[in-house]
Amino acid sequence: MPGANLTRQEAADRKAVIGQTHYQVHLDLTGNIPSHASADKGDQNNFLSVSTVTFDAQSGSSTYLDLIANKVVSVTINDNQVDPAQVYSDSRVQLDNLQEHNTVTVEALCQYSHTGEGLHRSLDPSDGNIYLYFQFEVPDARRVYAVFDQPDIKAVFDFSLSAPKDWVVISNQPTAEQPQVQADDEEVRIWKFKPTPVMSSYLTAFCAGPYAQWTSSHTLASGRQVPLGIYTRQALKDAASADVDYLFDITAKGMDFYNQTWGVEYPYEKYDQVFVPEYNAGAMENIGCVTIRDSYIYESKTTDANKERRVVTVLHELAHMWFGDLVTMKWWNDLWLNESFAEFTSTLATAEVTEWKDAWATFCSGEKSWGQAEDEKPTTHPIVAPINDLNDTYVNFDGITYAKGASVLKQLVAYVGRERFFQGIHNYLEKNKYGNATLDGLLSELEATSGRDMKTWSSLWLEQSGINTIAADVQEGEDGTISNLVLKQTAPAEHPVMRPHRLAVGFYSSDENGKVVRTDSFELDVDGENTVVEEARGKARPDFILINDNDLTYTKIRLDSKSLAFALENLDHFVDPLARAITWLSLWDMTRSAELPAESFIETSLKALATEEESTTFRYALGQVQTSANLYVAPSRRQTVINHISDTLWHLAQSAAPGSDEQYQLLTAYLHYGVGSEYARRTAGLLDGSVVLPGLDMDNNLRWVVTIDRARAGVIGNAEIDAELAKRETTENREFSYMAKASIPTTDAKQWAFDQALHNNNLTNSQIEAVANGFSSNNRPELFAGYVARFFDMIDWIWKNKTFHMSETLLGSLSGYGLYPVYAKAADLVEAGQAWLDSHPDADKALRHLIQANVDSSQRTLRVQNYNASLQK
Repeated sequence: MPGANLTRQEAADRKAVIGQTHYQVHLDLTGNIPSHASADKGDQNNFLSVSTVTFDAQSGSSTYLDLIANKVVSVTINDNQVDPAQVYSDSRVQLDNLQEHNTVTVEALCQYSHTGEGLHRSLDPSDGNIYLYFQFEVPDARRVYAVFDQPDIKAVFDFSLSAPKDWVVISNQPTAEQPQVQADDEEVRIWKFKPTPVMSSYLTAFCAGPYAQWTSSHTLASGRQVPLGIYTRQALKDAASADVDYLFDITAKGMDFYNQTWGVEYPYEKYDQVFVPEYNAGAMENIGCVTIRDSYIYESKTTDANKERRVVTVLHELAHMWFGDLVTMKWWNDLWLNESFAEFTSTLATAEVTEWKDAWATFCSGEKSWGQAEDEKPTTHPIVAPINDLNDTYVNFDGITYAKGASVLKQLVAYVGRERFFQGIHNYLEKNKYGNATLDGLLSELEATSGRDMKTWSSLWLEQSGINTIAADVQEGEDGTISNLVLKQTAPAEHPVMRPHRLAVGFYSSDENGKVVRTDSFELDVDGENTVVEEARGKARPDFILINDNDLTYTKIRLDSKSLAFALENLDHFVDPLARAITWLSLWDMTRSAELPAESFIETSLKALATEEESTTFRYALGQVQTSANLYVAPSRRQTVINHISDTLWHLAQSAAPGSDEQYQLLTAYLHYGVGSEYARRTAGLLDGSVVLPGLDMDNNLRWVVTIDRARAGVIGNAEIDAELAKRETTENREFSYMAKASIPTTDAKQWAFDQALHNNNLTNSQIEAVANGFSSNNRPELFAGYVARFFDMIDWIWKNKTFHMSETLLGSLSGYGLYPVYAKAADLVEAGQAWLDSHPDADKALRHLIQANVDSSQRTLRVQNYNASLQK
């Protein structure tokens, strides 16, 4: 992978040398590169970067600046010009014999990125506009300017840019003055920005291009006005116009909520949100200049789950202005201090100040299920992860750091009390603002306000891996009352840690209308192997007993036998969406743990989908049904089950409310299965208008969903895909077309997709992702028989030649399986994967992490398949 891999020890050593630091950075984005830097006029691949770094250091010491550049033009160290070839190698500019006060200027040609890392350059085919944005987390500021690229060397940054006169340029700070005409070129403007507050380099940012823009402001309780901005590509201007007032309102509500909850006012001069194309992440918390993937601007109908996720994302990045930006982790092992807090508090804010009042049910179905699944993999790690170098950091943007961490914080609030928790957070923010902090600093503040032993709590919850299971053991008397209810806690053998839990036990029964409602609830502390629920003794046995009612703690649950049977029959009658989500997650966990027949889970889920209205729960249930059918059901039963699911989804879509979220999700789920004698006719009819679902608009994105799934089913080929793209060629539709072509179930299409993803250097990151995910999407093992060996043979080459994010896309990540042929025979994948791991014991930890996760998923598939096959005998 390009770029030196900074270790934790190297970072600590450099921090010990470096004192107060200031940057003056100028970037020329016009392509007018001076002749002394390059003979290539109008260069569209590189830009000129000039960094002047002023810093204190120990006299006589040595250190280095980080920089990834195509060419270092000049280096001046304390007025001495040095030969770049003598000081620049392995992405570092060596600095020797430093003085107490130092000034270093580095002029370099840096490369525009098409991978979403560093300075990304995107060409919109719909109008020819070029858009630039910066993405620097984890160590990619060094792709744009010379820098001490680690979070604990905070500095003040003075930024300026040369850009075409019709562009808009946004940075962390407001402009210091109106953009000035460049002296030698009327077509160029120079943008100068106010000095930043003290901040970490990975949070610096620019966005540049002919962005559409909207402005507003929000008045804080103190009377201070914070300017607000929203920016999108011109191609999305009309779609964004319908949303900007709503997004400004959500931002203002979040700002007030955080100001009041933490007692610390929003700390920066402005707050811009820039929706950018071809983004690897959901969003990034650059100070005052948040970047968000522009798929969150909806030109076409989308699910309520996506709309709610956008709100959570907006509030997540806003929370980072305090957690991560105002107070920043010292090193990446405390990444959770950023992400877990932002995930927890954004869900809390969503539930309490927006219309998405069931956000905790959403969290349970989505985030928590992700965290639990990650925690059972061999790649699990403590929330406070051991991070020895930058590559370790990459793979910890995962379900442990985000979802488990947020779940554990929810447990901590229940454990210490909300008021005391947030008072501790206030103290932590005030004490460390504009600086760096560690876990110990947070724990000491929480211990002081709560009176709880945070060191012990942290050692069990934050510093050790694994997830507990709590099961109910219910004993009844002859009169139907409960004689004893015991909660039994267990831990996996690999992580034998018993934890204290603050949780509730809920009693539920059917009312006179057949609705399942809560009739009682008991909150208690659970610790050790056995905890008696004293309040339950002598009470009438309800129809259903829910451990972890209200989802207060992070644990897997196992229902007692009567409650399990009741849930399987009555999940669709549960009134409370959170209780439903908790129960559904438990059933799913049993299914993927080979404790519940996959077909039982499918039947219960299909029945519940007929009445479910919580969009994220709906979305995840559909995905779990699909995984169960394609991977977990006994192979001899698979096609029969898939046909049954497809028929059921079609009929449910027909009966769903016209234009509803449920109708949309049911139809798109049906389309993905691609089976049945009526499939080709129905899908063609949806496109030509002869098949109509009342209230459903066949808009751009839905047309592409149909087109991609018709390609996946083998109904159409490249000609039909090209014809659909020719109707409207946009950034998004190009990506859709690549996915469609890669999804065609032929050997030629798979060969094309495999080669394109690996070797077509003209594809953007998003196009590569689309090709890779299309490649792996067909549930036909025969298509992938030859790709098991090919995948494992290519791993080393990918890791050596691609950036981390591209490696992750190709090898498998959160966004899809990549080129990992997940639908090949599971036994073949396990054998080949284990052989690779055995032969690469010294491979980079991050690389082994990616491969281990893939192999583990195939091992689980094999294990659960065998369990379900045994039930057929």
